[in-house]
Amino acid sequence: MLAALVLAVLVLGGSVVAGSWSPASANQQPFDAWLDGVRQEARDRGVSDRILDASLTGIKPIPRIIEFDRSQPEFKLKADEYLARVVTQGRIEYGRRLMERHADLLDPISRQYGVQKRFIVALWGIETDFGRITGGFDVVTALATLAYDGRRSEFFRKELMFALEILEQGHIAPKDMQGSWAGAMGQSQFMPSSFHNFAVDQDKDGDKDIWGSLPDVFGSIATYLSKSGWRDDITWGREVSIPAGFDKSVIEKETRKTLPEWEALGVRKVGGGALPGRAVEGRIVEVTQRNGSSRYFMAYENFETILKWNRSTYFAIAVGTLADALAAR
Repeated sequence: MLAALVLAVLVLGGSVVAGSWSPASANQQPFDAWLDGVRQEARDRGVSDRILDASLTGIKPIPRIIEFDRSQPEFKLKADEYLARVVTQGRIEYGRRLMERHADLLDPISRQYGVQKRFIVALWGIETDFGRITGGFDVVTALATLAYDGRRSEFFRKELMFALEILEQGHIAPKDMQGSWAGAMGQSQFMPSSFHNFAVDQDKDGDKDIWGSLPDVFGSIATYLSKSGWRDDITWGREVSIPAGFDKSVIEKETRKTLPEWEALGVRKVGGGALPGRAVEGRIVEVTQRNGSSRYFMAYENFETILKWNRSTYFAIAVGTLADALAAR
C-alpha cells in the first residue's frame, strides 16, 4: 500500500550503483543458496514445485529496488501541496463518472460491508489512479530482493511466503503477479499479507483477483475497512477552525472529545458554522501548509481506520477529502 506515498515523492536521496550492492545482513550467503532455503520453507508451507519453478527460477536481486528501499525520501511536501497533487479536479471528475458507471457493483458492496461507496472509490483512486497505475515489478522478485537484503528481511520473507501461497492457490498466474517495488499488488495495492487477510472473491469465480476484477477490487477494499473498524453511520471528519488562544496541548496529546465538547471550546466548522450536534468523538489534527500556516481537521473513528491502511496523516486527509468531493454535486 505504498502507491499513495509515491505520489508525494519529489526527491530520492542517495543512490546504489548498479552492480555495487551487497546485502545489508551480516550473512553474506550467495543469493542462489539463500533461495534454496526459501524454496524449502515454501514447500513446507504447501507450495508446489510447479509454482516454485515458475516464480523463482532464474530470478536475481534487483539493485534498483534496494535503492528505493534505502533512499525513501523525507516527506517534503506540505499539506496543501500534497492535496493539490493527489486530490485534483480531474481525479474528482473522473472518480464521479466511475462511481456512477459502477453503481450497480458499488451499491450492493457498500450495503454488504457497511462502507460508503465514495470511500471505496477514493481509496481506489488515490492508490492506483482507479486501477491505471499498479506497478511494473514482478512481486516475487521484488520481495525476494528485499528479504535477501537483510535490512527488513523477516518482514519481507513473510510477505514472500504469502505471495507464493497466493500463487499456489491460483488467484493469479506467476507471470501476472505485478506490483510496486515493495510488493504491493493490484488495483488496491495490497501487500500479500493484506491479500491473505482481506481479499475476497466478490464475483464468485474462484479467484480473488485484485488485479483485473472490479468486484474483487471493490469488495476487498470494503472488507479491509470493515474488518478494521469502519462505521457507515459517520464520515471521516471535517476541516475545522480553532479560536484564538486555543490550548494546542490537546492536539499534541491527541485528546478525544465529543463534538459538543469541542463546540464548547470554540471549535467551529471552517467558515464559522456550528459543529454537528451528535455525540461523535473526534480529535483535532494539525497540518502545516507551505506558507507556514496551519489547517485543522476534526478526525473521527473512520479517520483512524484509514490510518490502519496507510499511517500517513496526509494520506488519510486526502482520502477523506476526495471521498467528500466525489459525493458533492
